[in-house]
Amino acid sequence: MRTYDLSPLYRSAIGFDRLARLLNDVQRSDVEVSYPPYNVELIGEDYYRIVMAVAGFNEAELEIESEHQILKVAGRKQKEEEITYLHHGIAARDFEHKFQLADHVKVTKAKLENGLLRIELVREVPEALKPRKVKIESVADDTQLLEKKAA
Repeated sequence: MRTYDLSPLYRSAIGFDRLARLLNDVQRSDVEVSYPPYNVELIGEDYYRIVMAVAGFNEAELEIESEHQILKVAGRKQKEEEITYLHHGIAARDFEHKFQLADHVKVTKAKLENGLLRIELVREVPEALKPRKVKIESVADDTQLLEKKAA
């Protein structure tokens, strides 16, 4: 993999340091995280779902935390008695996934069912930040307003 020097972005971009940090982090993550497997689903225009296959974990062993546009999902397996396996094919190791959330994306609920952890997300853009239509007035409206004030 090719590495790029992103330090010029830090020197010349004011307020975009988070973007440069994201690019740096992606560049450094050589190993793709594959345990536990997960899907990211687009449910609707502003609705998303993350589904993680966490077979063998219960609610007490899973932790979901959302802070500063980062969603962290972690699983910590409790120690069990020593078992002698003839074949050990079901992975039950600790894990931690971090998902970068876009602006205004919030976690609404999480549910563990049949070994699948479902995390529901929604993008809620505040009214003040939504695009709004601006009425275009004609010059005639301004002259009528001036005439009313003069009278």
